[in-house]
Amino acid sequence: MRLLLWLVALMAAAIGIAVTARFNPGNVVFFYPPHRIDMSLNLFVVLLALLFLILYGVARAVNATLRMPERVAAYRQRKREREGNKGLRDALKALFEGRFGHAEKAAMRAAELPENASLASLIGARAAHRMREPARRDAWLAGVAHDNALKTARLMTIIELLVDDHQPEEALAAVAELNASGQRHIHALQWSMKANQQARNWPEVLRLVRILDKRKALHPALAARLRELAYEALLSEEGRDPEAIRRVWAGVPASDRTKPYIAARAAGAFNASGLHDEARVIAEDALKAGWDERVVRAYRDAAGPAGSPALLAQIEHCEAWLRERPNDPELALTLGSLCLRQKLWGKAQRYLEQALSDATQSSMVRDVHLKLAQLHEALGQEEPAANHYRQSALATML
Repeated sequence: MRLLLWLVALMAAAIGIAVTARFNPGNVVFFYPPHRIDMSLNLFVVLLALLFLILYGVARAVNATLRMPERVAAYRQRKREREGNKGLRDALKALFEGRFGHAEKAAMRAAELPENASLASLIGARAAHRMREPARRDAWLAGVAHDNALKTARLMTIIELLVDDHQPEEALAAVAELNASGQRHIHALQWSMKANQQARNWPEVLRLVRILDKRKALHPALAARLRELAYEALLSEEGRDPEAIRRVWAGVPASDRTKPYIAARAAGAFNASGLHDEARVIAEDALKAGWDERVVRAYRDAAGPAGSPALLAQIEHCEAWLRERPNDPELALTLGSLCLRQKLWGKAQRYLEQALSDATQSSMVRDVHLKLAQLHEALGQEEPAANHYRQSALATML
């Protein structure tokens, strides 16, 4: 349709010019003594139009010639941009495909374009890290060190790569720099937690776990396991210093104190430090919140001295629990051990034999036989004692 309209317009213009020229009787005379040139007005108009076109063409040619260096420079710049952007795309594609050698080579091509140099350096650093080339990785990272626009991206990359390379001190230095810049998004907190975990900075791990758990950025099972590892490490690191263990336990939130694994580890630490009274309280509170065999074992290890009110209270608690769980071998073993400590020989033998009949694990069978051997030995029954010692040794070998 547009072509048709142009043809109609040209035809109309041609007809108009032809009609106008036919009925135009004008002349143009040029005098240059002693010469005189006469021509029709129509010819003069045609020659004037031709002269204009010639001059216009010459001006365009001169202008194009003068602008040639600029156009060549612009063409070369566009070519570099195309090649640099293509190299950046190829580097990303190869990195995601796991072809790290190709990714690093493509990043080198992309880095030739200044606008892509910083991003290409981050890609090259990741590729070199995956190929276990720390020197090249650090060289790539040094190339983006002065780009403030990519400071957060650079620090996040450094933290991730150093944590993966098990260099927690250097990773934590990058975390400190990132925190100083005010960047504390979820991903940064997650990598900070991993770096502190490798550095065994357990108080900070607990703090970050609480933050991430509150924001639902950690799976509940993972959060629970990290808490267990942190409390286990904190309680183990304090050795047998009672005051240090008390300080650690005072910092444990109430919601975590009754969790079986944490309560069992805490009770074990208090037992190792000779704080049996506090270990019993911890175990009893945890067992009220939820039954767990690990806590029961810690409660058994927290037995009070023979004849003490604490030991008698423990026996009463265990008898009450056994009425609720008559087939629990761990509880029967605990009650038998407490009765043996209190020298209630008959009760001790009955509960230990009950535990032996219900026991399924070889470690528990070994412990029951050992307690029965001690019982018979205390009663002067050498042959049954020797038999149970032998059975305990056999269970240890299984």
